[in-house]
Amino acid sequence: MHKRKTIIRDISWLSFNSRVLQEAADDTVPLKERIRFLGIFSNNLDEFFRVRVAALKKMIELGNKARMHLEEDPESILNEIQDISMAQQTEFERVWKDILRELQKEKIFIVNEKKLNVAQQKFILEYFNEEVRSHIVPLMIENIQGFPVLNDKSIYLACKLSKKDGSIPQKYALVSIPSRQLSRFLILPSKNDEQFIILLDDVIRYCLPNIFSFFGYDQFSAHTIKVTRDAEIDIDNDVSTSLIQKIEKGLKNRKKGKPVRFVFDKEIDPEFLAWLIKKLGLSQKDNLVPGARIHNFKDFMNFPDSVFKQKSQRKKPFTHPSLRFASSVTNVILDKDVMLHFPYHSFNSVIDLLREAAIDPDVVSIKITCYRLAPRSKIINALTNAVRNGKHVTVVLELRARFDEEANLEWKAELEEAGVKVLLGVPELKVHAKLCLIKKRVNNVTTHFGFVSTGNLNEKTALAYGDHCLLTSDRNIMADVNRIFTYLELPKTRGAYLKACKTLIVSPVSMRKQFTAMVDREIKNALHKKPASIILKLNSLSDNLLIEKLYQAAKAGVEIKLIIRGICCMLTENKKFKKPIQAISIIDEYLEHARVMIFHNGGKEKVFISSADWMVRNIDHRVEAACPVLDEKMQKELKDLLQIQLQDNVKARILDNELRNQYVNPRNQSKIRSQVETYNYLYRKLSTHFFEPLFTVPV
Repeated sequence: MHKRKTIIRDISWLSFNSRVLQEAADDTVPLKERIRFLGIFSNNLDEFFRVRVAALKKMIELGNKARMHLEEDPESILNEIQDISMAQQTEFERVWKDILRELQKEKIFIVNEKKLNVAQQKFILEYFNEEVRSHIVPLMIENIQGFPVLNDKSIYLACKLSKKDGSIPQKYALVSIPSRQLSRFLILPSKNDEQFIILLDDVIRYCLPNIFSFFGYDQFSAHTIKVTRDAEIDIDNDVSTSLIQKIEKGLKNRKKGKPVRFVFDKEIDPEFLAWLIKKLGLSQKDNLVPGARIHNFKDFMNFPDSVFKQKSQRKKPFTHPSLRFASSVTNVILDKDVMLHFPYHSFNSVIDLLREAAIDPDVVSIKITCYRLAPRSKIINALTNAVRNGKHVTVVLELRARFDEEANLEWKAELEEAGVKVLLGVPELKVHAKLCLIKKRVNNVTTHFGFVSTGNLNEKTALAYGDHCLLTSDRNIMADVNRIFTYLELPKTRGAYLKACKTLIVSPVSMRKQFTAMVDREIKNALHKKPASIILKLNSLSDNLLIEKLYQAAKAGVEIKLIIRGICCMLTENKKFKKPIQAISIIDEYLEHARVMIFHNGGKEKVFISSADWMVRNIDHRVEAACPVLDEKMQKELKDLLQIQLQDNVKARILDNELRNQYVNPRNQSKIRSQVETYNYLYRKLSTHFFEPLFTVPV
């Protein structure tokens, strides 16, 4: 690994998912949360195979052309992925067995179809007949000409049907588990204080005789299988086809994408398994993963709460102190900037801002970008009501938000029906910036206000994602937000409006250049023996040019501190670095989603929040915005929050060259769990409007 200039992106991602698995393995984490982390791990891995592994397989087909984009041969990367994935699968199964033992101690039992008492058997038969049967249509796969296309979001029971006396030949069938229509979990009747749960898969297993008995069979075996498919949507360059048509075509093709992984119950009959692999067009070179009995573990993110005696200890969000007793969010923002920190601060303040704009007779227009929205979005509700109240509303809807394409197509139809002007972004560029611009006119004087955020405008994820949102009426910031919206409405200007931005740093026109210049300034100061430091908090750090610039900075003596949740391709240990880099990843109850950049800048610190990670796609191929935080008290607050995270010795892992994911050693110090300390730090501000000097950023 040390011979590489950087860590391979996909290997670093697998290391991140190992940290998620660590949370599931941690016996100090509540049982329900441990199960949820297993679900997150499983869902993450599905998406990884659907996108990244699929891309590597395409590169193999391209041959030598692929080497232009990768440090190594894609086939060797795939082999490494397979080895790591198999090791993770083994650890996953160990953790799940441990959790099952802990559940039993809590008198919670997950039972299968072979462990049912008479009352439970009767209950399951009734449930199957009333709720499940109508969703079951078996595929008699031996009789179908051409093997059916299996949905990659579904799991199937591969069923072998036979007769004890051998009087009729055995048959194969597939049964799709209807987990989208029904809960994957059924709580069974029980006595005393015990809780029994059976999976929908096992309900169907128990009822196989009811499904197939009319064929004359009396012996049934059923093992779970799952296919993961290439989920990337190829947007062709046919200018005569609208983006909507391309997305719709891509969604249809996604269902028929090439299989990139086949997971199966390792207890399945080998002859049946070989037959399935052949019919699916797979080979031993493909990712064939023998697993345990249960698959599609992502459903376990919704494991039933009601069976646990100990209820969630998660604290509720609270209103920002500046808005807590305010009669109007708008009036506060017109007077001063407010920085919200989710999920500690309530997202309701953002919804209230839009609701106020929707009914304010002086508000003329609202413009907003939307990437991922909540299923029953209160944001959309406010915007459609604004139209009814005579406002001009423009929504930039990104149809290419991966795995949200279908939902966003539906939002497009609903918004347009309500009279909202919907923009679909820019060809070749995803719009990932999180922006809102509200225009108000009083006595012929126009005022602009709104926000710049690091996270999605989604009230559901705002309860679990750590993000920052700057509510502001700053003229310079809002002028640039206006320029970005003008560009999105007039993309044929070829970025002229983006280039005109003076306060926001915008990709793809200026972000790489400006952040590179800021790192260069720190290098110059370090070489002149002046204080120089950089703190970066990102989801992902994988841009090779920016990583190379950070290498130069570390060799020059710049103090670098990194908080990277996910992918970190930078080799953080090098004897040539004059000061060791502190690089950590925090995986905890909330998902650390914010991006923050702090440059010492000769004592005149530059502090930014951004929607953009330091990845090629964000810097060069998306519309992104990094917003300077200009208020000194607000800068101090952000720095304090980063210092709390940098001192985390409970949930922080060290990002080293070997990807060992070792926890930061407390070294007999008091334990600091940053998400708990962050809540306490911000909650104290409800009673104090001054900023306490708890932490300082070393220079």
